[in-house]
Parts: sequence; C-alpha cells; structure tokens
Amino acid sequence: MGLFSREFIAVPDNAKGQLVFKWPDYNLRRYSRAIVDVDEMALFLNKGQVVGTIAPGQHQIDADELPFLGIFIDHATGDNAYRAELYFVGTREYPGQPFGGRVDDVKDPQTGMIVTLRVFGEYSIKVTDPVALITNLTGTVDVTSNDSITNWVGNQLLKVMRTEVTRQILGNGWPVLSLSAYTPDIEQTVINGGNEILKAYGLAVVRMGNFDVNLADQDEATLKSLAKDTAYSRMAGGFQQYAAGEALLGAGEGMSKGGAAAGGAILASGFGVGQQAVGGVAQPPPPQAPSQPAVGAGPQQTQPPQESQQATIACPSCSVQNPPGAKFCSSCGARLTPEVVHCSNCQAELAPGAKFCTECGTAVPAPAPAAGPDAPKES
Repeated sequence: MGLFSREFIAVPDNAKGQLVFKWPDYNLRRYSRAIVDVDEMALFLNKGQVVGTIAPGQHQIDADELPFLGIFIDHATGDNAYRAELYFVGTREYPGQPFGGRVDDVKDPQTGMIVTLRVFGEYSIKVTDPVALITNLTGTVDVTSNDSITNWVGNQLLKVMRTEVTRQILGNGWPVLSLSAYTPDIEQTVINGGNEILKAYGLAVVRMGNFDVNLADQDEATLKSLAKDTAYSRMAGGFQQYAAGEALLGAGEGMSKGGAAAGGAILASGFGVGQQAVGGVAQPPPPQAPSQPAVGAGPQQTQPPQESQQATIACPSCSVQNPPGAKFCSSCGARLTPEVVHCSNCQAELAPGAKFCTECGTAVPAPAPAAGPDAPKES
C-alpha cells in the first residue's frame, strides 16, 4: 500500500489539553499508524468494554502487530478496516484546576459561635488508571473538555472538607480565625480523603495550590471584634474593668462631638457606667478614704473630677478672681487667705475674729488693716 494511502491517527494539537480524546472515526483503516505521545495511552473499546491498550509510540493498525484487533475486522470493507472506538487518555499532571465553595457551618472551639466556612483554591490532577476512567466515569461519551471531569473532582474535594476538616477543627480545637496556620494539615487531609474516593475512577489529586479556608465576611468581622474584646479584657484585668474603660472612651468621644455643654453630662454618665461595671448595679461601691483611689476609677482617672469645678477666690482688695489655692492676689498682691494668728501668751492658734484666747484668756489685739497694692508681699 502506497504512502499516500496511509492514515495517521493521533490527538490533534488543539485537543492536547484534554484528559480524554475520542477519535471521531469508528472505522480504523488497516495499516494506518496510531501515534501515541509519551504522556498518553490509547484504548480500544467494543460495546463499552476496553479490549486492548497501546503504550506511547507509533503502532500499525493491524492484527499482526495488535492481535486483539482481529475481532474488530470489518469484512464489509474487504478486511481493509477495523470497526472499534479509539480513545486517547492523557497521563501527565494537569495543574491549575479551580475549585471552591461553601464548606459547612461549624462551631468555633474558642468562642462557641457557629460560623460558615468557605474554601477556594486550585489542585492538580493525574490519571492513574485510564481503563477505570473510561469505564467508570466518562463512559463512551465524547469528552470535548475537562470540565465534566474536573467539576466532579472539585465536588468530591468539597465533600471531603465537609467531613474531614470539620472533624479536625472540632477534634483538635483549631481556632477558626487561625486556620491558615494549619493549611498544610488541611491540604494533606483533603488530598488523602479525596484520593480514597477518586481511586475507583482512575484519578488522583497530586497537590493543592493557592489553598485558602476562610469565613463569610460577616462571621469574620464578628469573630475579630470578639477576639479584640477578649484580648483587651485580659489586659485590663477582667471584662468589667474593660467595660469601664470603654465607657470612659465613649464619654470622651461624646464630649468631642457634643461640645463643652454636653461634656459634663456625658462624662458623668461614663463614670457611672464604669462604677456600675465594677461594683454591680444592685449596690453602689463603698466610700473610700481620701488618700485612696475611688473604686471603679479607670487607669486614666488620676484625680476627682470635682477638683476642676472648684470656685475661684475673689481678691478682697481689687475683686480679681484668682485660681483655687492661691494665697496672694495675682493682680494687686493682697493676701487672699486669713493669716494664722497665735496667742501672744501661750502661742495657741486663734480662730479667725477671736478677741480672747480659748486656752489662757489673754486678749487678742485688733487686726491690722488689709494690705493694699503697695503693701510689701510675703514670701
């Protein structure tokens, strides 16, 4: 038979990425050449059953080289053709297959909250048994793309995660917010569990890529807020102390937005909430000695709030208002507080305005007139 009468059977270039390629012609011309690449295997089927395979290389379609073809001889063509289905199955690794979706609602071991887990990532797949793939999964359909296979594999991986990963979280007490620390363990669990299912179909997941287990946005925000409150409560010495501090911070923010008029009321409310958080609502906190800090005072409270509201002192000479505690007027230098007077006989301290000593009865001289602006200042 001349060279031009021969036919070459091979996977076309535009189908090299397919896991399974079906040769479109059922009549295979005798003495034609089947070209099987190094990452492929060819299978001959009859009535849905694999009756023979050929390894990588060039093979002549003839019963002398491939004896199993003898049962496919087509006598209607003068024994010049074999009637059979021919499939090419890729045996290399196929990376970059996406998968993902909702995993399950799980209980976070640390907070006890029910949250929704999701997973997104990629995996690589490889055909380990071409015969099992054809007979148990794809059948004799024309597989024009890998989606029908890879989508099914992705669903099996999600199924494994719903059982195995949930069991790992609950059994090992993994915190949901820190699952990224356990990514290698989760990946290996998914690969092992997935391959147990895929083995019967001649497939295997080789590795995972860009694997990410995360939370629904609302659940993640809730857990982060709860984790912040827990951490701050631990630093403050307890949740009650933390609540008191939060009340004071809220009061400060209210003062900045409400102005000076609303500041006093908001600040007083903040102190009241802080004291109730520490001392309880049913009973007020016990009174403290003047030298001790008030119960419920936060770390930012260093002095009683009433001190900033004490009245100023008016000068008896020029009526200028002076700050609390001042002894002399800031405008004229006059004494603001009465001078302490002692008895000239027994040196006992005399009450202001006293005319006789309460200890010995000695008469008290009349006080000198108030110092004016030109009077000498006491040190």
